[in-house]
Amino acid sequence: MSRPTAAINLTHKLSMFSELWTQKKIADLNDYEVKLAKLKGEFVWHSHEDTDELFLVLSGRLTIQLRETNDVVLAPGELFVVPRGVEHCPVAEEETAILLLEPTGVLNTGDTGGPMTKPAELLE
Repeated sequence: MSRPTAAINLTHKLSMFSELWTQKKIADLNDYEVKLAKLKGEFVWHSHEDTDELFLVLSGRLTIQLRETNDVVLAPGELFVVPRGVEHCPVAEEETAILLLEPTGVLNTGDTGGPMTKPAELLE
């Protein structure tokens, strides 16, 4: 991915797609990808054995269900880092826009796999 020469407008980037549960890569940060996604409904239970995962809610509300502790509910402007190896399942009752920060190449479903597994798509 080429280096941006101007600010990245998140509102504009979000207006460029409508697919749900598809991560769109908007920038690189060292060995990490900065991604946007739109969510609605329930994802799959999964974990990432080798990395933490940062969720930042831009609009809507996101519940991150956690098997071993209380669920975390995020409103716009709030973030949560799921620690590596922690099984979780994102749920959005309404359409929700999020920003994710993950190491390059991390699959959205971790080791779970299945039909929801999709690599991040570049959004230019």
